[in-house]
Amino acid sequence: MNDWVRNLLEVNSSALGQIDRDHRSALRRALDLHQEVEAFERNWPARTANEVAMPGFSWSQLERQLADLAGDPIKSAMARDLVSGTRKLSRFKPPEMVLREILCMTWALLDEGFQPDPESEAGETP
Repeated sequence: MNDWVRNLLEVNSSALGQIDRDHRSALRRALDLHQEVEAFERNWPARTANEVAMPGFSWSQLERQLADLAGDPIKSAMARDLVSGTRKLSRFKPPEMVLREILCMTWALLDEGFQPDPESEAGETP
């Protein structure tokens, strides 16, 4: 994937003018994601065959548990949005990278010092 995306982005500027801004943005995000995965895999090689895998669980179970742990309605709504975003990109990432994102979500939701603005809608960024 990396080569064809990079080739599309490196085309001369007149050809890029034919690709609308949304498509260029999507191509850049795809390339960024691919580079992020490559960097992760360099730092954290795949598990070996003799390692014991974790028990499986569903995305809805993860969402339910994070929402419950969050402790308030605003953070619970955030948990739904965070899990949804992670789920959508998980098929492009190695399992350990997804695990790391789950751990980061949990940390953010349990951080007592982090209190989202109750006036903003869930998932809205400032």
